[in-house]
Amino acid sequence: MNIKLIPFYVPLLVLNLLFLTPVIGYAALPAFLNNQPLPSVAPMLEISMPAVVNISTSKNIQAVDNPLLKDPFYRHFFQIPEGQQQQKNSLGSGVIIDSSNGYILTNNHVIDKADKIMATLKDGRQLDAKLIGTDPEADVAVIQIVADNLTALPIADSSQLRVGDFVVAIGNPFGLGQTVTSGIVSALGRSGLGIEGYEDFIQTDASINPGNSGGALVNLRGEFVGMNTAILAPTGGNVGIGFAIPANMAMTIKESLIKHGEVRRGLLGVSTQDLTPELAKAFNLQNQKGAVISRIEGNSPAARAGLEPGDIIVAVNAKQAKNSYDIRNMIGLLQIGDQVEIDYYRGAKKQTATAIIGKPEHLVVDGGTLHPALQGTALGVPQKNQVEGVLFEKIDPRSIAWRIGLRPSDIIISANRYRVRNVEELAQVVNPAGGLVVNVQRGGEAFLAVLR
Repeated sequence: MNIKLIPFYVPLLVLNLLFLTPVIGYAALPAFLNNQPLPSVAPMLEISMPAVVNISTSKNIQAVDNPLLKDPFYRHFFQIPEGQQQQKNSLGSGVIIDSSNGYILTNNHVIDKADKIMATLKDGRQLDAKLIGTDPEADVAVIQIVADNLTALPIADSSQLRVGDFVVAIGNPFGLGQTVTSGIVSALGRSGLGIEGYEDFIQTDASINPGNSGGALVNLRGEFVGMNTAILAPTGGNVGIGFAIPANMAMTIKESLIKHGEVRRGLLGVSTQDLTPELAKAFNLQNQKGAVISRIEGNSPAARAGLEPGDIIVAVNAKQAKNSYDIRNMIGLLQIGDQVEIDYYRGAKKQTATAIIGKPEHLVVDGGTLHPALQGTALGVPQKNQVEGVLFEKIDPRSIAWRIGLRPSDIIISANRYRVRNVEELAQVVNPAGGLVVNVQRGGEAFLAVLR
């Protein structure tokens, strides 16, 4: 990575030193002010920084050949070997969350498809790391190192965070080495950004840059409150808007990754849409937070629990749901066999339903029930040896989908910028009244299609 230095800062610094520095030299900064020690996060960082590691990865990728050299004759003539590979390296950060077992939490995109993972500790030790498990949908991964004298961060209850709390980001930006930045919690519960499949971000103005991914966001007690994951950078630089995965969410996923190597998400069987003021007025509700059930899968856990289209979900497991994104995140953190309590309104009456998260089955759904532009399609789940997504099992030649070039066996892998793995997830991100942009995989190729 090239870091551009601006040369005109150097003479400016020299001028300052020549003309603005007192001849008598620098005065020492006071250690106390009004008999009180000056505030500093240095003592906390001395304890916390050893728990944050720098992660470097390498992976071999197939070199892209000149099309003229794909002909076997030319390859033989020029003695070009088959299957040339190039090595790609990347840098990131990680957080030791279990010192006895050497477990490190990081982002999936930091170690994705890596052939070799190495963790560098604060004391300079470089250790090979083993991949334990990944969850691409939430962008969380767990790796493991074997070493003595490791330091783990204590874990905070991130649900107790408030906007305005001071936080510190520790990571490895631009591969410079361990770096600390500070700021405050700017917002909580950020979702609908299209960054990950499951989003419930802490927003902070602590500077987060490339290489900080997977690093720690800590409070002033040195407790882990979030994992730095993404930045909003329309100009390519830091603009004071960074996002971190809350510690509670990351630790819940971590348990599943250590136990199973993956997150075994289940199925509730509902599609929801946000409760707008207009819908709240139509239902004669004072509360305007929640989500309206627009569709129930037949014989699904939701159907067996007695939920119906038109019910308004306001809480999941006693946690308030502000919108459909909240419900998707809450259900997405549950696993097959988990019990879930759903508070909802049917008319003006508040009720509670109990459901058991079920295993996704091979369902064939009429696409027209999800979006008018999918009328004339039958949607299902690809086979196990195919990419995860939503399969076009049938497409009517008279349909919109056929006219824009979609064909049976095409697989929707994302919709409206959200990764989708099944019909339920597709239903969550589709707005029947809006447009639909899908990323479709056909064999080894992928393309975007716009349905209106």
